Amino acid sequence: MRVLHTSDWHLGQNFMGKSRVDEHQAFLSKLLHIINEKQIDVLLVSGDIFDTGTPPNYALELYYNFLKELSNIKTLLATIMTAGNHDSISTLKAPKQLLEVLNVHVITTGDADENNIIPIYKNEALASIVCAVPFLREGVIRASLGGETISQKEQLANSGIKAYYENCYTKALELKNNKQIPIIAMGHLTTVGSRSSQSERDIYIGGTIDIGGDYLASMFDYVALGHLHINQIVGNNQHVRYSGSPIPLSFSESKNTQKVNLVTFEENRMDIEELEIPLFRKLIVIKGDGETIKRELTQIEDKNCWIEVHIKDDNPMAANAEIREFASKSELTLLALKIDKSEKQLKSNELQVMSLDELSVEQVFERRLELEELEDKEFEKELLLNFKQVVSKVQSL
Repeated sequence: MRVLHTSDWHLGQNFMGKSRVDEHQAFLSKLLHIINEKQIDVLLVSGDIFDTGTPPNYALELYYNFLKELSNIKTLLATIMTAGNHDSISTLKAPKQLLEVLNVHVITTGDADENNIIPIYKNEALASIVCAVPFLREGVIRASLGGETISQKEQLANSGIKAYYENCYTKALELKNNKQIPIIAMGHLTTVGSRSSQSERDIYIGGTIDIGGDYLASMFDYVALGHLHINQIVGNNQHVRYSGSPIPLSFSESKNTQKVNLVTFEENRMDIEELEIPLFRKLIVIKGDGETIKRELTQIEDKNCWIEVHIKDDNPMAANAEIREFASKSELTLLALKIDKSEKQLKSNELQVMSLDELSVEQVFERRLELEELEDKEFEKELLLNFKQVVSKVQSL
C-alpha cells in the first residue's frame, strides 16, 4: 500500500500583498501527477489546508477543483484531510457528507461525534487504519481553562493530547484485530526536537507541548505530521515525520527544499521516500551593503522570483532608494527591504519601520505590550495568555 503525506498548503495566502494562486495551482497539478504516476492508495493532508478561516473564493475553487480531479483517479482508495490551526471548522465541515461520496474524509474537530478512526480497504480486505487527528483545540483537550496557572494549563494540554492519541490507538487496535496491517496517525502540532521556521505561530497556551517523536513512535507505524513547514524526521524516529509546506511561506523558508513523503508498506517492510516539489517561484534573500546587493541583483536571471533585501550600509536611506530603483530597472520584484542597523545607527535612535505583513497577530500584540513597560510580568503573561485564547476562538469560527 502506498500513502502520500502532505500538509500546510495555506491556500489563499496573501504574501505581502501578492497572491500565491499560480504557485498553489502548480503544486496541486504536480500532486495529481504524483498520485497518478506512483499509483497512490491513500492521500493524507495534515492540516492548514487554507491560510485563513475565511479563504478567498479562488482558494476555495482551487480546493474543490483538486478534489474533483482526485475522484477521477481510480487507484486512489481514500483521501483524508484534517483541520489545522489556520483552518475554519465550518468551512471544512460544510461539504463533509458530500465529499465522503468521493472517498474524501474531512476531520475537523476531533470531537466524540466525529469518527476519526478510518479503515482503508484494498481488494475488499482491511489494508490499514488511519487515526486522523486534527489540530486539537482547547475545548477538546481540556475540561476547563479557568483558574489555572500557565504552567498548569500547559500540563493539561500535554496530558489531554496524549490521552487523545492513546484513545485513538486503542480503538485502532480493536479494529485491527491482530491483522498484520499498519496503523497510521495524523497530527497537527509542534513536537519536541523538531525544527521550525519563523512563519509558524504557537498554537497552544504557553507554546510548550512536551510531546516527542519517541512517544508517538511507540504506538504508530507511521505518523504524518503538519504545522511545521520544514520537511523533517522527528528525533531518531524515521517513521515520525513532517512533510513541510509545498511552497515557501515566508522569506525565512527561502532555503528550504519543498517535499512530500511517499510511504510504502509491503508485508513487514516500510519504505519512505521524500519527493521533491519543484518551485514555481523562488524567494530570495540578499544581505550586504548597497554595492554588494546591487551586484547580486545583477546575477538574478529569474524575473519570476520575489526578493527580500537586508541593507547594512553607512548611508542606508540612500542605499534604499538606489536599490529600489535598480531592482525596478532590472524588472525584479522587491517585496521587502530591511535596514540592519549598525551600532552607530542604533545609538542614533533612528526609527525602524516594519510592515505588519512581517508579523503574526501575536507578535503585534506582544510589541504593543512592550510599549506599556509593565512592571508586573505575571500580569503581562496573563494578558498575553488571554489574548491567545481569544485569537484561538476567533480562528476556530
